Amino acid sequence: MADYYIYAIVLLFALAVIDLVVGVSNDAVNFLNSAMGSKVASLKWILTIAGLGVFLGASFSSGMMEIARKGIFNPELFFFQEVIIIFLAVMLTDIILLDLFNTFGMPTSTTVSIVFELLGAAFVVSAIKITNMGLPINQIGDYINTSSAALIIAGIFLSIFIAFNIGIVVQYFSRLLLSFQYEKRMKYVGGIWAGLAFTAILYFLFFKGLKGASFVSESFVAWLDNYLHLLLFACFIFFSALMQLLILLKINVLKGIVLFGTFALAMSFAGNDLVNFIGVPIAAFESYLTWKASGMAPTELLMHSLAIPVKTNTYLLLAAGLIMVLTLWFSRKAKSVTETEVNLGRQDEGNERFQANTLARQIVRLTVGVGEGLLMLVPTKLMRISEYNFIQFSNSTDNEEQKPAFDMVRASVNLTVASLLISLATSFKLPLSTTYVSFMVAMGSSLADRAWDRESAVYRVSGVLSVVGGWLLTALVAFSAAGLFAAIIYNFHAWGVGAITLFAAFSMYRSFRFHRQKESIKERGKSLSYVQIFRKNRGLMTGSKQLFKDTFVNLGNTYNDTLDALIGIKPYKLKSAQQTIQEIKSDVETVRNNAFRLFQSNIEIDPLESRHFIQSAAILQDIIQSAQLLNDVVNTHIANAHKPLLNEQVEDLKKLQIYFANFIAQILKMLDADSLENKTQFTQAQNQLQVHLDDLMAKQFKYLKRKKISQKNNNLVFTVLLESRDLLSYGNALLKEIPQLGAKLIEKSKAFE
Repeated sequence: MADYYIYAIVLLFALAVIDLVVGVSNDAVNFLNSAMGSKVASLKWILTIAGLGVFLGASFSSGMMEIARKGIFNPELFFFQEVIIIFLAVMLTDIILLDLFNTFGMPTSTTVSIVFELLGAAFVVSAIKITNMGLPINQIGDYINTSSAALIIAGIFLSIFIAFNIGIVVQYFSRLLLSFQYEKRMKYVGGIWAGLAFTAILYFLFFKGLKGASFVSESFVAWLDNYLHLLLFACFIFFSALMQLLILLKINVLKGIVLFGTFALAMSFAGNDLVNFIGVPIAAFESYLTWKASGMAPTELLMHSLAIPVKTNTYLLLAAGLIMVLTLWFSRKAKSVTETEVNLGRQDEGNERFQANTLARQIVRLTVGVGEGLLMLVPTKLMRISEYNFIQFSNSTDNEEQKPAFDMVRASVNLTVASLLISLATSFKLPLSTTYVSFMVAMGSSLADRAWDRESAVYRVSGVLSVVGGWLLTALVAFSAAGLFAAIIYNFHAWGVGAITLFAAFSMYRSFRFHRQKESIKERGKSLSYVQIFRKNRGLMTGSKQLFKDTFVNLGNTYNDTLDALIGIKPYKLKSAQQTIQEIKSDVETVRNNAFRLFQSNIEIDPLESRHFIQSAAILQDIIQSAQLLNDVVNTHIANAHKPLLNEQVEDLKKLQIYFANFIAQILKMLDADSLENKTQFTQAQNQLQVHLDDLMAKQFKYLKRKKISQKNNNLVFTVLLESRDLLSYGNALLKEIPQLGAKLIEKSKAFE
């Protein structure tokens, strides 16, 4: 039996390492968002500063470890065996849940997940325990630390409202004070403004945060409390004078605020959230040592020891901090989650990740109506003065990837406000959700900054609703899954642990593959920057040739997989085809949006070439729609288990695949040659495909006339044939757009150099 618990402790610490990796991948957005969004420095510098903050902040977490020990349930009422079951269920649930959110690039709360996992596992174990003893179920409240749990949960969800509104207010008045042309006004108010920011961050980071550090003596904490106000005043005077001097020397102090704020927020994150990743394994290890020393059976020792406050070993905390820093540097999923928040808060238009939904539309309409009504109450002169501070002058750049999502004024507000709120919660040992605070402050500041205008508001609101909805789902899934896993482990012991561990490993493997596929699509989209393409290829249409080729290659694969699925009743082929369609769609949307940015730039483009590109992009959209419709129709037929095709129809569709593949091959040859040299072979392939489609339509009418096929069969096959004919015409139409450019555009594009 002792060996079982040794293995359980080893497994818990292994899970803690994995949890640190997936947890930091999720929470890195909290402190990287502002620095990366404002592009205040290179990525290496940002990660170095954030990593230093994480490493130092890890040593501040000792006091927070009590949350995992006694913050959710009353350990003195649970036996050692039951406590280990709870801890195993919590850690297994946590890595599965966080990795799932990371895969989809959605920021969720590690604090909410750990709290509700502890709550769910403890609730189920308590229910089983009470039932086995024959006690009434209403006594379950004695086992759960309801007052502490309620305070923690209320604090977490209240932080959403508080952070969002404080973000709006602080950003609005900051913009009124500094405007978007903040370089001018910083000469007059920058010193005081920056001094306040530095002092506020320093206060909550050190004077409050130091109280939780494992290496700080109580006498030093008492000294800080006695001289707190004097120290704050001295810091404010010092930083205000220093910042004003730097401003006079034409040094951008906002960069200093953003970088220091990144360090502070990273430090606050480590101090507040490290408990979410290693608090449970440490509590389990301490429980194991207590049990070994007691000499009692695991079903007899009540865990009174977990109710006693302890200081966690500093070296253990620093080891966890080192793992977090390495994850910060090398995790690709961390960058995916960060991109989601930056995208929702960016100042300019661009690709919107989230689609509009009904609730978002209603919220935007209501807000617009209320806003227009309130504007009528504001004096015109006051409105004019206010609006002037929100005017943005065009700052176009050829390299869109280097353009910041928002400026350093908003970045500094995001970091200052978020670090203050999080550090304040840490000082009171409340596991405030750093994700909720950071995300909602960023969303509030972007709203105050007019980043959500009439063109983008509905998409941004949809995104925020999706993320917040994911948070609520986190709580429900964490509670339910941890409770289920606890019940399985309680009843099946080592077999249950093994089965859930294998499931967790399989889940992480699947999510890794899915994320890698997403990243490959995203990287391909990044390579389609049309400013670079235009310069490299001396023209928009010439630079688009690779996109046209990739589209037709993918179309051929999609078409072949879809018909294979229909002929052989192979649903997995449809999945492959659907994935390819999404890749085509992503490429075309990225290219079209980037090209429109190119049109808005100061690069001169021939109007004829622009017109050809717009028409070509429209044809590519038509190709996507036809391929999607074809896939949907076949998928419906197979999913509903309708009758298979006639043998004659199967043979005809196999021939259709051959003719279509030949047609695609001839298109690719013409694109490679960029001329009409292969026009004869292309025309022949086009005619063969057209004749075969006409023949199949005639046969289908005969089958229908003789009642050899059902209505479902008739609709299916006719859709396949009609969409195939549309694809034939789209391919022909796209080729007509390219040769018409001729040498004229090539000569004109040389002037670009």
